[in-house]
Amino acid sequence: MALMKSSRRAQSEPTIALINIVFLMLIFFMIAGALAPTLDGEIKLIATDDLEGRAPPDTTVLRADGTLFLRGSETTPEQAVTASEHGPNGLDLRLVADRAVPAKILMARVAELRAAGATSVWLVTERGL
Repeated sequence: MALMKSSRRAQSEPTIALINIVFLMLIFFMIAGALAPTLDGEIKLIATDDLEGRAPPDTTVLRADGTLFLRGSETTPEQAVTASEHGPNGLDLRLVADRAVPAKILMARVAELRAAGATSVWLVTERGL
């Protein structure tokens, strides 16, 4: 009597198991996210889109035409460095630049501030969300 060879079974794809695991994880995170407490329906969040931008008090402001201002009056790079020396940041100068300032003028003013004695010049920007 001749032995019959067993027919080979087609092996399943290994990706099917991976898909099942990912699907189960998706279900788990959907349920876990639904269990997290939500905000109270009566709470209205603070709106910050209409805030008026204002420079911090001890920063040097660079206007679009290239002039430097400190505490509301026009200043020179040397005066700005001297004023910041006695501030909380020492010779690390904070600079708030108008967004319309050309890059060449901005870089020239930063170089002037560094030449006047600033250890570093930090550019203060608006944080976008």
